[in-house]
Amino acid sequence: MKPVSLVEDLRSPPTAPLMGRPLLVCFSHLRWNFVFQRPQHVMTRAAVDYDVVYIEEPLDAVDGQADWQIVKSGKVIVATPLLVPGGSHDERVAAQARLVETLLQGRVPAVVWYYTPMALEFSDTIAANVIVYDNMDELALFHGADSRIRQLEARLMARSDVVFTGGHSLYVAKRHLHDNIHPVPSSVDVAHFRRDPASPHADPADQADIPHPRAGFFGVIDERMDMALVDAVVALSPEIQFVMVGPTVKIDPASRPQRANIHWLGGKSYDELPTYLHHWDCGFMPFALNDATRFISPTKTPEFLAAGLGGVSTAIPDVENPYGDLRLVSIAEDAAGFAAALPTAIAAGSDPVWEVQVRRQLTKSSWDTTWAFMNSEIEAINTPVQEARNA
Repeated sequence: MKPVSLVEDLRSPPTAPLMGRPLLVCFSHLRWNFVFQRPQHVMTRAAVDYDVVYIEEPLDAVDGQADWQIVKSGKVIVATPLLVPGGSHDERVAAQARLVETLLQGRVPAVVWYYTPMALEFSDTIAANVIVYDNMDELALFHGADSRIRQLEARLMARSDVVFTGGHSLYVAKRHLHDNIHPVPSSVDVAHFRRDPASPHADPADQADIPHPRAGFFGVIDERMDMALVDAVVALSPEIQFVMVGPTVKIDPASRPQRANIHWLGGKSYDELPTYLHHWDCGFMPFALNDATRFISPTKTPEFLAAGLGGVSTAIPDVENPYGDLRLVSIAEDAAGFAAALPTAIAAGSDPVWEVQVRRQLTKSSWDTTWAFMNSEIEAINTPVQEARNA
């Protein structure tokens, strides 16, 4: 990624004819380059139709001067506020508000898109045609969540024109809070994960010497993983090698089980993931059943299926429905259930009936289709606004 010029990339208001595309400003709690997940999938596709500015949470300025760190990832402009270290909460909020005003240079966004209600503190004066809240997770239930998040989410719900939820369970919990709210479960880029027998990926060096069969996990390793369950399943399945891919955050790495048949390989890029999955024999989703996982809709579920892998998961509602109900993924209640289900999950990848059912389900789970639906909802709101402005 290369530095870009704000003047070059944010040069014109979206309402001016022939002077740039509509502007979409996204506020997110997730770093663009951390793990490629829902915000990255959605914003990458949004950048086909909009000038997209993705604003991350702030970092400390090393030179003591508030400023922006601006890089470009494909067509998406990634903007990170750099704030003077220290200062009160109110001072930092005010500094971010000034930076956002400077960044926009008077340009009125067609869309302001929120992944975190916390950003409302410094952005609630931005005028926009459409306000979107993409409620991908119940952030208030995560470990260490800010106590103000529920109050800010209520304000954001009231201000938003349309709300999307990251899964059906979250939609059911919040559908009474907004009159234009839609369940939009996480999707999959099937082509990215599909195995191509004509040009197979080489087994990555750090797992090439791990014997088969392999059960794999990929994603953030944090309080949403049940480490006691992992340890028990690994102990009950000495014939299976467990490959764990992903960054460890918010928990002590020493809490991860250490046995001869479990391998913690660290974080990998989105582009690297298929090279790992294509050399696994099934997926492994040992989520804890706690507040942080009550409403999650794991993107990895359809991604395992797209890679031709069966899987075993704990009873996460958005995994049970639809994947468990369709018997595409096994649901286990405890370590003994996991150990019993893993051989079935390993065999699923070579079952032609299972493969047909997977293909049928994944046709409903494309990120392209997801973005098309989201954008149609935005355009239904934006078009009358533009017509009234031009009248």
